[in-house]
Amino acid sequence: MKKTNYKLEIAENLYSDRKYNVNISFPEFTCLCPRTGLPDFATIIVDYVPKKSLVELKSLKLYFLNYRNKGIFHEHVTNMILDDFRKASDPHSITVTAKFGTRGGIDTIVKSSWPN
Repeated sequence: MKKTNYKLEIAENLYSDRKYNVNISFPEFTCLCPRTGLPDFATIIVDYVPKKSLVELKSLKLYFLNYRNKGIFHEHVTNMILDDFRKASDPHSITVTAKFGTRGGIDTIVKSSWPN
């Protein structure tokens, strides 16, 4: 599967001596159904405990927008976001939850975590 073109940027975590939780919600996520080409709408929630690096929020927004015209399954996009976020920032832990809007009478919520 083709990766996104946008790179997540990081910033130094000035409080890396302690563990704390960061919860980010992006309610305007869109991608395309790979079968029909119709748009899928979701709220993406990233919940992570940073180590030395934080993900810079503007770059995260641009990263999310990169999926707008990408045909991808809900399960795949959730795991791809987790992998890219983890690669960029190397957190202690991370959970990505994708709450997709109703399509065809079905709601989909995908949650992926590391470590498991």
